[in-house]
Amino acid sequence: MDCNMEPGDGVSSATPTEEMNGAGNLMDFLDEPFPDVGTYEDFHTIDWLREKSRDTDRHRKITSKSKESFWELIKSLLDAWSGWVVMLLIGLLSGTLAGVIDLAVDWMTDLKEGVCLTAFYYSHEQCCWTSNETTFDDRDKCPQWQKWAELMTGHAEGAGPYVLNYFLYVLWALLFSFLAVSLVRVFAPYACGSGIPEVSEALPTGHAALQQGPTAVFVLQIKTILSGFIIRGYLGKWTLLIKTVTLVLAVSSGLSLGKEGPLVHVACCCGNLFCSLFSKYSKNEGKRREVLSAAAAAGVSVAFGAPIGGVLFSLEEVSYYFPLKTLWRSFFAALVAAFTLRSINPFGNSRLVLFYVEYHTPWYMAELVPFILLGVFGGLWGALFIRANIAWCRRRKTTLLGKYPVLEVIAVTGLTAVLAFPNPYTRRSTSELISELFNDCGALESSQLCDYINNPNMSRPVDDIPDRPAGPGVYNALWQLALALVFKIVITIFTFGMKIPSGLFIPSMAVGAIAGRIVGIAVEQMAYHHHDWIIFKNWCRPGADCVTPGLYAMVGAAACLGGVTRMTVSLVVIMFELTGGLEYIVPLMAAAVTSKWVADAFGKEGIYESHIQLNGYPYLDVRDEFTHRTLATDVMRPRRNDPPLAVLTQDSTTVEDVEALIKDTDYNGFPVVMSRESERLIGFVQRRDLTLAIKNARQKQDGVVSSSVVYFTEDAPQLPASDPQPLKLRRVLNLSPFTVTDHTPMETVVDIFRKLGLRQCLVTRSGRLLGIITKKDVLRHMAQMMNQDPESIMFN
Repeated sequence: MDCNMEPGDGVSSATPTEEMNGAGNLMDFLDEPFPDVGTYEDFHTIDWLREKSRDTDRHRKITSKSKESFWELIKSLLDAWSGWVVMLLIGLLSGTLAGVIDLAVDWMTDLKEGVCLTAFYYSHEQCCWTSNETTFDDRDKCPQWQKWAELMTGHAEGAGPYVLNYFLYVLWALLFSFLAVSLVRVFAPYACGSGIPEVSEALPTGHAALQQGPTAVFVLQIKTILSGFIIRGYLGKWTLLIKTVTLVLAVSSGLSLGKEGPLVHVACCCGNLFCSLFSKYSKNEGKRREVLSAAAAAGVSVAFGAPIGGVLFSLEEVSYYFPLKTLWRSFFAALVAAFTLRSINPFGNSRLVLFYVEYHTPWYMAELVPFILLGVFGGLWGALFIRANIAWCRRRKTTLLGKYPVLEVIAVTGLTAVLAFPNPYTRRSTSELISELFNDCGALESSQLCDYINNPNMSRPVDDIPDRPAGPGVYNALWQLALALVFKIVITIFTFGMKIPSGLFIPSMAVGAIAGRIVGIAVEQMAYHHHDWIIFKNWCRPGADCVTPGLYAMVGAAACLGGVTRMTVSLVVIMFELTGGLEYIVPLMAAAVTSKWVADAFGKEGIYESHIQLNGYPYLDVRDEFTHRTLATDVMRPRRNDPPLAVLTQDSTTVEDVEALIKDTDYNGFPVVMSRESERLIGFVQRRDLTLAIKNARQKQDGVVSSSVVYFTEDAPQLPASDPQPLKLRRVLNLSPFTVTDHTPMETVVDIFRKLGLRQCLVTRSGRLLGIITKKDVLRHMAQMMNQDPESIMFN
């Protein structure tokens, strides 16, 4: 037999209670729990079974005490309602923060181009709302709003003012991005990326291999945390504050990123904050993760104005453990968050999102062909983006580029601003761009995309405008959109993963919306000019309103987002909630499924799973299949030529032996056997429990010295008076560790680890201990079976 768990393979956890596994207080003489019991070390995995058992025992005690007095009954009712109170607080705070972020981003984005003279804190739209001199045709122009060149020189047109506005636009963008990355680097490294930090910034010294720590994406970090991984500070109060401020700065800088993804991180920070107010959640990491799952739903609810989609997103994409009560509470949190955001009304349209649209024309079966083609495009874009972005992040991680994140942000921001300003579709914020692409061209629209040639004899309702020939504005817009598409595709690859708050949802939707609008206009013009073709004859008569280009933009946005993230059900529901129309679910489903199929043909992993592999996080995806015919004995350690397994005996180990074992090894748990000769398994003890037990015993129990014998039995034998006082630690011992036989198929072992959330299991034969399998061993074995580097799994 060989060595025990590697550093980080297991982690000490709270001491079990008497009701669980026969364990009670840490030592017989101690009635109160030790300090820090119930907590986990950083960068380790929680024990789901133990956390579940601890909560069951806690609930049993509360129920029992509630029958003793009226006050205990009140306390039990408060405990029962604490979950709903936490959900209410999460919804209120996340909705408020989302509203504040939306308002701030709107103002600071417009600040790059000009300022409102009547009130500097008004955005362009708000400034012209308050003006009495604004006409409907020129509703974006009002004397109260002036561009910087006009304010400084008095001239609004000409080469000089254009160059000055260009220069100030780039300067503001550089200033915003510099402030964002500086605040992140100095005050809250965990607020970078789209919520995902350079992990090395907070690594303990034992993880020296990660000093060039990888940058990742917020959802993978949230997914990893929800699966049971501990990352101290990632959801802290300071991270919440800095994340909120820098998110506004990063989005306002004009980089190809969105605020929707990081809003999930913000909501989870809110959830973690309120968990600390209730011991039910603060002292149980498993219960805390139920709250974080609901908080993720609230984050998506305020990000997209999609409460139901938020719940499904949490269930489908990020949550590891999602019981039925979490579903109800997620729904409630998403509801409260959406209601709060609606009350703030940050966009002034009585909607939850900027790009809410309503279409008045049904879709036709023949249109499924271009919808499916958009799905193919979305899948190809997703596969291309994942491969290119992962390659760039790997290069950032392994070269000098990773040492200069501020310089990288400044360089990418400068390049983005310089290339974006000349094109009106890249100059504006990405959310505004999507809003315009989604919009249907009504009689009152003044956009270039709606510059159609009207029939002067037309007299139809506003909502039933027939297809018309495209005017010069439409063709000019098509060229600008084509250039914007290439720009967005390329720049997003290099932007995503930098050390500033950034999300991927909106840039992916923008790529798809641009492609979809181009395809929609093409189909619309084909239907107008060739309405006698067989594909149009049956459903598009001359003078009819047949094709809605905005619908194609929406379908394209769903296809590209699905190709990158591989979301399906939640994606369709989110897009449906954006439009408010049930009849467009089929086109959205067709595009989402097609994009997933096409993207899966190039690789099964979405962007989050790919970054998880890149960063070596211990995430065991429930969707991965393991079909290899290997056994537990092939994976367990020790292996041949390895040193023996480090074990403790139940009645022949001294305190000095235990302290030496703890000092000389980095293992996080030790099997306890009857004797080294028989190796009959008795139980399993955590390193942290041993350390706490011996430390407190030396402080509080007289007679415990280095030569004291440690007993894991129920009763210590009577010893001569001259012998040192024995130390009884049976109550710190887990008497029912999870075990498998050496001939158990690894397919079964993998399922056990997934469904029970194990950190380790012991391998036995007829009760005799043979070895140990940790979560890291399982992940490394799965990587090896897929011809990947098993050493890439860095944490556990």
